[in-house]
Amino acid sequence: METADTTVLVADDQAMIRAGLVALLSNEPGLRVLAEAADGEAALSAVRRRRPDVVLMDVRMPGKDGIAAARDIIAETGGETSVIMITVHDLDEYVYAALRAGASGFLLKDATPEELVKAVHTVAAGDALLSPRVTKRLLRRFAALGVRDARSELSALTERELDVLLEVARGGSNAEIARNLGLAELTVKSHLYHVMQKLHLSSRTQLVIMAYETGLVCPGQPNVGPRRASA
Repeated sequence: METADTTVLVADDQAMIRAGLVALLSNEPGLRVLAEAADGEAALSAVRRRRPDVVLMDVRMPGKDGIAAARDIIAETGGETSVIMITVHDLDEYVYAALRAGASGFLLKDATPEELVKAVHTVAAGDALLSPRVTKRLLRRFAALGVRDARSELSALTERELDVLLEVARGGSNAEIARNLGLAELTVKSHLYHVMQKLHLSSRTQLVIMAYETGLVCPGQPNVGPRRASA
């Protein structure tokens, strides 16, 4: 039985870069470019019409920028459309804002074609993608922010849902989480759905941010943190 192609929308205000991304992805087996857009508003409109699996979104565009568009896309699709932010600027504020908006990944424009294709497949499978250097910087930032109180939010999770949240925060893919917890991948996806519903979040990366900001896991000590939030 053949699997359906992963559908992609490319949004970048620079026509040459946009054309290059479209050509690269169109030549990759298993990927299909549905549409392209030159700004955030056009990207949002195209997503409403075509419902792609993944959007490659430039951070800086005229009018509605990529981060604002990503936030709207994820909210309107309930996270069914994943967003990868792409930029030439390796700046913490862009990365942090993109992940806060619910983006599933952050990719620099000097990435190789192989890295780009892998990123699309990774987020289409429901996993998140960040380069190791970006992750390390973000964890240091989380540590500097201090821990916010989220006991009432976390107390709504079952023990198994909390286990899944911890595994996500440690960087596990759905397959790895399933293996570590002795669950089927579909069961992991179901738990993730309920965790996001209960915590009012719409993406895997937002779950990771919450786990670190609340001290559920700690930078450099991924197994440290409360197993269960007390009332």
